[in-house]
Amino acid sequence: MDSQAPAPLYLGLISGTSADGIDAALVRFGARPVLVAARTVPYVPELHAAVLAHSQQDGRIDLDTLGELDVRIGHAFADAALALLETAGVAPSAVVAIGSHGQTLRHRVLPPWPFSMQVGDAAVLAERTGIATVADFRRRDVAAGGHGAPLMPAFHAAVLAHPEEPRAVLNLGGIGNLTLLPPAGPVRGFDTGPANGLMDAWCQRHTGAGYDAGGAWAASGSIDDGLLDALLAEPWFALPPPRSTGRDQFHLGWLETHLRGAVRAPADVQATLCELSARTVADALRREQPGTARLLVCGGGVHNRTLMARLAAHLPDVEVASTAAFGLDPDFVEAMGFAWLARETLAGRPGNRPEVTGARGPRVLGAIHPAGVPRD
Repeated sequence: MDSQAPAPLYLGLISGTSADGIDAALVRFGARPVLVAARTVPYVPELHAAVLAHSQQDGRIDLDTLGELDVRIGHAFADAALALLETAGVAPSAVVAIGSHGQTLRHRVLPPWPFSMQVGDAAVLAERTGIATVADFRRRDVAAGGHGAPLMPAFHAAVLAHPEEPRAVLNLGGIGNLTLLPPAGPVRGFDTGPANGLMDAWCQRHTGAGYDAGGAWAASGSIDDGLLDALLAEPWFALPPPRSTGRDQFHLGWLETHLRGAVRAPADVQATLCELSARTVADALRREQPGTARLLVCGGGVHNRTLMARLAAHLPDVEVASTAAFGLDPDFVEAMGFAWLARETLAGRPGNRPEVTGARGPRVLGAIHPAGVPRD
């Protein structure tokens, strides 16, 4: 084999619990992963609204609507993949595989009938792009008794662990999740609770903006200690790992049960939600890995200066930094991770960490959809 041949290319796709768009990352895997190109493609407004409506706790959906949504999101993911390849000047034939997380609508992994449902028809994706597509990553882990989440700790361990320094990786998407990377001992990971999801929804309701840019609106308000205490009393926060959650648990309806009709300035509620995100992360990190030296942050919340400042304030002995300082674009770490998971699946290697998800053992994740003949 030519020693100068470039490392293979994979493409990762995900729309997270924030559901603000599809993150697409083209990755070359050599000695270290290299992000070749990336972009975020927003959902069209009507599709975005449908995703939000049907991913809430009380969202009801009939089979026809579910089937149509699955196919529509599959086409949206294909559009995002093809747009990225066109921008990068890369032919679909140069990509080994796509790893597609899809869009989560439900994540309910407690007995007796645990499941995690992502939509975004991978057959459509393979047919439209002509690229083999690996998808449906969570279900095998759930079938093996795990939560099917979080799945990024295996990728974080592969690229961000240090042999001497205790580290943690924090993804601040709609839901926050931590990966614990001790120098010795097992990798662990779990969801911490709401990160951006509640803040985004509250911001949308009261300002019309999809998110609180830079955390400026939260910074203009004051933390309501009574409300914060009520939110922190949610029993889920006291659960030990493995644990996972989603928008179907932490949504505006959940928040409203704690507001109880009291009149509060919307900016004060936003400040309190920001503090909730910071506190739940900091409390979990201190409890599960005391002595952490460095917290590496990725996801959209890394751009929320107020949230990052509150994290630093609650963790004065921990260096809080973006993953950018270690060569990983914080906006595309998860998309890169699903490209990596596709590679692991095709190689027949497990993609889960049983100590993270609670599965009965390592499992090769995902279903493989062979390459189709592209229409585009």
